[in-house]
Amino acid sequence: MRILLVEDDPTLRTIVATSLQQAGHRVDTAADLGQARWLWKVQQFDAVLLDLSLPDGNGLQALREARAAGDRTPVLILTARNRTEERIQGLDAGADDYLGKPFELAEVEARLRALVRRRLDLDDRVQVGSLCLDRRAGRIYLRDVQMELPAREFDVLCELLTPPGRVVSKKMLSEKLSDLDDVLGSNALEAFVSRLRKKLQGSGASIRTLRGLGYLLEPEQ
Repeated sequence: MRILLVEDDPTLRTIVATSLQQAGHRVDTAADLGQARWLWKVQQFDAVLLDLSLPDGNGLQALREARAAGDRTPVLILTARNRTEERIQGLDAGADDYLGKPFELAEVEARLRALVRRRLDLDDRVQVGSLCLDRRAGRIYLRDVQMELPAREFDVLCELLTPPGRVVSKKMLSEKLSDLDDVLGSNALEAFVSRLRKKLQGSGASIRTLRGLGYLLEPEQ
């Protein structure tokens, strides 16, 4: 998953970001409302972790703006403001879940998985042929053996498996997998897909190119 983490405490921000990155997620961070607004507009995310007490305002402002603009990215509020009326206010503003501080990092990741699973109607495990993605473990298996993939190839394959049978445009893949200072170009993306096709030969799963539309991972015919 690609996650936006909005948290003004530098120590907590680093701890949460590192934990999520070690679990295989891509994490962009914002320390204030201005950064959060900008990142939320320019980058597509699978989920947002949102603190409320920010130096330049309340995180609910960014949430309300995103929802008013039609953005339906799952949002998990992480905050010390944990009274019942504050939780209600956050949920009414458009949050999908609410977790008070202090929290366990494992619970944060579990709640994120649940939010994205509900949003996209996904299972924790998905299989096409002998190819299997285990979202909980953050691993991809081929014939019951873990695939050792470079980070970008792993990310591309995960996106194509979320869920399988969905056409994923090159533009969406590029936006989702690019860093702010390192854009994933069309040629590089095609090279990753080409290498993945070779690794999936005989697996019962294949990546098809739909001209003008994007890529589709499907059972081999």
